[in-house]
Amino acid sequence: MLGWQDNRPLTEVLAAKDAAKITKALGYETCGELLAHYPRDYIRHNKDVGLGDAAEGEIVTVTGTITGFNRHDTGKTTIINVQLDGSIIATFFNANYVMRMLHRGQRVMMSGKLKFFRNQPQLQQPDFVEIDAFGRPDGELDDYRQPTPESGKKHRTKATGSLRNLSQFGRLDKLLLEREWIPVYPATSKITSWYIMGAIHYVLSKTPPIEEPLDYQMIISLDKAVREIHEPGEAGPYRAIQRLKYNEALSIGLVMALRQRDAEARTAISMPATLGGFREELLKHLPFALTQGQRRVINEIEDDLARPLPMMRLLQGEVGAGKTMVATCAMLQAVDAGTQAALLAPTEVLASQHAASIGTAVPEGVKVVLLTGSMRTAEKRQALLDIVSGDADIIIGTHAIIQEDVEFFNLGLVVVDEQHRFGVEQRDSLRTKAREELSPHVLVMTATPIPRTIAMTVFGDLAVSTLTELPGGRKPIQSAVVAEWRPTWVLRALERIREEVAHGHQAYIVCPRIEGKGGVLELAEQLENGPFKGLRVGILHGKMPNKDEVMTSFARGEIDILVSTTVIEVGVDVPNATVMLIREAEHFGVSQLHQLRGRVGRGGNASICLLHTTAADNTPSFRRISQIAETSSGFELAELDLRQRQEGDVLGTSQSGKHRTLRLLNLADDQDIVERTHTDARAMVLRNPELAEKLTRNLSESEQEFLEKN
Repeated sequence: MLGWQDNRPLTEVLAAKDAAKITKALGYETCGELLAHYPRDYIRHNKDVGLGDAAEGEIVTVTGTITGFNRHDTGKTTIINVQLDGSIIATFFNANYVMRMLHRGQRVMMSGKLKFFRNQPQLQQPDFVEIDAFGRPDGELDDYRQPTPESGKKHRTKATGSLRNLSQFGRLDKLLLEREWIPVYPATSKITSWYIMGAIHYVLSKTPPIEEPLDYQMIISLDKAVREIHEPGEAGPYRAIQRLKYNEALSIGLVMALRQRDAEARTAISMPATLGGFREELLKHLPFALTQGQRRVINEIEDDLARPLPMMRLLQGEVGAGKTMVATCAMLQAVDAGTQAALLAPTEVLASQHAASIGTAVPEGVKVVLLTGSMRTAEKRQALLDIVSGDADIIIGTHAIIQEDVEFFNLGLVVVDEQHRFGVEQRDSLRTKAREELSPHVLVMTATPIPRTIAMTVFGDLAVSTLTELPGGRKPIQSAVVAEWRPTWVLRALERIREEVAHGHQAYIVCPRIEGKGGVLELAEQLENGPFKGLRVGILHGKMPNKDEVMTSFARGEIDILVSTTVIEVGVDVPNATVMLIREAEHFGVSQLHQLRGRVGRGGNASICLLHTTAADNTPSFRRISQIAETSSGFELAELDLRQRQEGDVLGTSQSGKHRTLRLLNLADDQDIVERTHTDARAMVLRNPELAEKLTRNLSESEQEFLEKN
């Protein structure tokens, strides 16, 4: 946690058996890790807690009023169903004590594993505690093994299992009755919410006051926030949650602000635009008009390159929005200034395509050189010689161009295409290729639209430019959902592909796997011998050694229908491809589907993307696919993706449990916090750089690694 770490081993505070139980169930070994296990909800007075979005198999805790009972004897087993608020069924087996302890109209907490039977949520053999009894001053624990006390004896609070065992961490009435808000924690089959609550209560009682790490006043101190998120006062947990969200956002903001400060401390070659140069010649003789967005971004980059500070700019835009032309103008501005420009592409196919298209577009006198790992020795030797001698003006290649044996004569600008395929380390490798004590200007591009909050957290050290318009002549891609449970739709989709091929066009069919049912190999064989008999069907997947050859063959029009995995997501432009069928689209992410869809419609022809799905009607998966079909804006889809998947997946990680960087901050809903900490982090780095560096040193190893990778 930013500014504070509690590295006390759990065994130092809790009993050995309790520490071992928590470590086994949750993976936590320190007090700090346990205290960062935040509640998912709270129970307050008469406010009941439901299931939320819990999935089947999860351990959940709910509260409510008993509305009915049902008892059924099978001969060997007695089944008792208790209805809670008319919506949840608690099922008990051979548990006659339930009928003695519970009654209609009673309010209880229940904790157990969630199951669904005919869409009816059920808790099987849950533990429970009677809530009503806490209002009685003489309430004590009732043991389910004893008969119900006779009238006239003092009332005993009724509890079972884990809720009863909560008393090992303190008196149950103190833990539950005297709290305005009772936390409900994410739990597992090995450890319940109530056990976690008791352990955290005990650890907090043994935690000394936390010193405030920031050098400015906050609405609530870090010490209060850590305590109140678990044990809120009458005002509730809101202030504590907001403070801890702020800390999470600030931790990322400080790393980005320090990275930006380091970049600004470097020196770059000033490359102002040249009158009568190659860039001006290109712009004068373009066979098409630039969009307003392209002109705006070209001017932004022109201003950046004119400064002696290294440009650090992210250019994002839809597939086909004209980013390559903007990058070409930037590279020619560098060439006009007497320096070299390098473009780093994620695949050899894309590098070769860029070399061909840019080599054709630039004016005579500009030498474009391609460098890839698979080039023949003689070609590679010549390319390396052209680069080191300065004969090469624009160098385009894969990560082969960041190898140690590649030396540039005078590198002034680096362009990174498809930024999400490269890490910070690869960007930095190209920085070292400039002349001593100089840094090249850097432009990174992505066709995957990035929500503002993601851009500020992951690319906070970069200025951001956005292209939203499509160049003239481009037609929007039509999309349609093809449901497997409507066989006529599936047949029509195949007919549509055949019609496009009959008109001289080409098609992609994307599969979620290589082998097995619905995989590339099986489907290609079925189609070649069935609906597409007589057509040229090709296959492409990541395990093939000749991927580039197949893609090039498709680009030349030698394949009518390419059955492929997602390796085509970033690939060569095929203007003649006008239809794409994505099989089992529910297995792909929102951004990935949009990226795949952008492979068609690149030649000015009307194009269509067919999203096949096996998801049942009205399910979340089917609704998600329908939303994608209805939305052509990648930026709207990026926001949808962020809301559905949250930061872990969106940022390309699969963090969970103690390794999550963001536990409370929601990048879809907390834009105001992200923007505030973005500003505050920059101010702290300018005002108190020593404190900023100290605070980021406190970040855990996994958090630092997460930020560096992105």
